[in-house]
Formats: sequence, C-alpha cells, structure tokens
Amino acid sequence: MHVQELLFIAAVLVPQCLRALRYNHQGTGDENCETLKSEIHLIKEEFDELGRMQRTCNADVIVNKCEGLCNSQVQPSVITPTGFLKECYCCRESFLKEKVITLTHCYDPDGTRLTSQEMGTMDIRLREPTECKCFKCGDFTR
Repeated sequence: MHVQELLFIAAVLVPQCLRALRYNHQGTGDENCETLKSEIHLIKEEFDELGRMQRTCNADVIVNKCEGLCNSQVQPSVITPTGFLKECYCCRESFLKEKVITLTHCYDPDGTRLTSQEMGTMDIRLREPTECKCFKCGDFTR
C-alpha cells in the first residue's frame, strides 16, 4: 500500500467510519430481538431394546423462538488482515426453560392409532427460550 493510500484512509475513511460508529453506538432503534411464539410439528419415535420401532407419536405444539435484527457493522481497518473490522451481533436465547410437551397422536409400526392410556400419548422434554437478546456472533462462552 502506498503512503498516499494510507493517508486517504486515515484522513477520509476513518472519520466517516467513526461518525457511523457514533451513530450506531447511540442506537438507531432498529434492533428488535424478541421472543416469539411458533407452531411446530413434533414427531418422536420410540424403539425397544433390540432397535425395533414400538410407536411413533406426533402433535402440533406452540414453542418459543428467538427472532429479530441486531445492529452489526463493518468498517475499514489497516490493522486486520482482511482490511475490515467486523462486529456482528445475532439474536439468540439468553435464558432457557425446560418444557414438558405431550404428544397426543400415537401409532404402532403398522400405522394403527394407539388409544390405550399407556401407549396413546408420549411426554417429551425440550428446552425453549424465555428471553432473547443480541449477542456477539460466535460467542458461545455463556
């Protein structure tokens, strides 16, 4: 890189990026990471100790999910190998809660509906988000 190019970056691009950084730091109000309800179709198969399928259960259930936008930015940098400094943020769960869900439609391997008290339903446990917020992308240290 020539000295003139470095001076151009220092004199023109860096102040522009700093103005953009100040603007983003103050908040543009466009972050909206939130916890939303979502309907999903769950299917769970149960096998015996020899690996033969005993039954398949399913249901449509409502669970929480994280969805939304987080402010991220890219700015020129003479320090980084790529020439750009990236700060990326993703909408992710900040707290999980275990939830027990009852699957109410159970079938034997031949497709016959099971109606007995013991085999007609199946309880499963899953962890769903109760709170969501913006985290630095790739940061799994929590």
